[in-house]
This record gives sequence, C-alpha cells and structure tokens, in this order.
Amino acid sequence: MSAVAEALSLSVLAKLLLATLLGGAIGLEREIAGKAAGLRTNILICVGAALFTQMSMDIATSGFSPDQHPFGDNTRIAAQIVSGIGFLGAGAILHGEGAVVGLTTAATIWVVAAIGMAVGGGHYVDALGSTALIMVVLIGLRPVESRLLAKRRRLHVTLRVKPGCDFAPFERMIQEAGVHVYSRRTFEHDSDRTFEMDLIGATKQFDVLADVLRANKSVVSVTTE
Repeated sequence: MSAVAEALSLSVLAKLLLATLLGGAIGLEREIAGKAAGLRTNILICVGAALFTQMSMDIATSGFSPDQHPFGDNTRIAAQIVSGIGFLGAGAILHGEGAVVGLTTAATIWVVAAIGMAVGGGHYVDALGSTALIMVVLIGLRPVESRLLAKRRRLHVTLRVKPGCDFAPFERMIQEAGVHVYSRRTFEHDSDRTFEMDLIGATKQFDVLADVLRANKSVVSVTTE
C-alpha cells in the first residue's frame, strides 16, 4: 500500500514539475517584456491549476457507492479554476480614464491556468502543444503587431519636464494610456529637459494621455503637432 502511495506522490510531483516548466516558459517571456504577471506569477498559476485539478479527481474518486459510482464529481473543484482565475485577470486590466491596458496579460493568465489544468488532468500533449502555440503568439506575432501599430495615428509630442527628471515614469504613463512610443529624442536645457517623441495610438487615447501628463507636477508643458 505504501509503495502505491509513493508512486502516486511521485506522479503528482512530476505533474507539478511539468506545470512549473510550462508556466515558467510563458512567464519568462512576460518577464522579459516587462509585464506585471511575470515569471513567478505564471508558474504559481500553472502549478496551482494543476494541483487543484489533481485534487478534484482524487477527492471525487476517494469513495464509491455500492453500484461503483464515485461519490463526488471530478469536475467540481476544477470548474472553479475557470471562474476563480478571472479575478486575477481582472486585476491585471488597468482602466486609465477611458484607456484599457493589460488585456494580453489577463488572457495569458487565463490560458496558463488552462495549461495547468491540462497537466493536472494528464493531458500532457495538449499542455505542451498549447504552450508552444502561446509562445508563437506572444513572440512570433510581435513584429506583426508592431507593423500594425505603425499604421495607426502618429503624433509628434514635445514634453518639457523639470531638469533631472528621468523618462521612465513618463514612459509608463504613456504605455498605461495605451499609446506606443515610436521614437524619442532628449534635449537638455538650463531651465528644463525636453523629450521630443513620435507617439502612435488612437485619438481618444492621446486626449487621455495629454490630461495625465499635464496633471503631473514634474511636467512644465506638453505640446502636440
């Protein structure tokens, strides 16, 4: 009996290790891309989904009725992963005065949980194939996305800030508004630091971004062409 229990434990451990590798592969790409849900987050989601799925099956088959039907439903716990993971996805979506960002991160969290469920359920080929497909989507389609962005409205913006201010905080504001920085030049003056930028985005997002930048205490002026 102990040998069987040990074998089952090793089987579960192998599933969790596989979930760690698959979740880590996607999480690494997200980490390199500088996204909020990075390496550790995706690993934990994938491992947790795999463990919950395994528990769902084990608990459901822990007892049988006289006619050999399991007392439990082996999809009960696993089904809650689909709805529960939505809370994490919702937290990854940021609403910035009409601009919505983080949708790709939320979708990645959702699909990483699905991979974890596939591993927990023993569908290893499905899990491996899905991971490979997701990597193609996240990495392989990035150049295509860049070319599509280039076809959107482009605006030349001159951002004057107080001397010594770094560009990084303003870049985050721009990205959170759903606008892409196509090019940038920096000029130093005695009274301010000037960033000359070419931005790509939707008209509504530009309006939102202008209000956000002008509200910042380090910004001297914002002009657009």
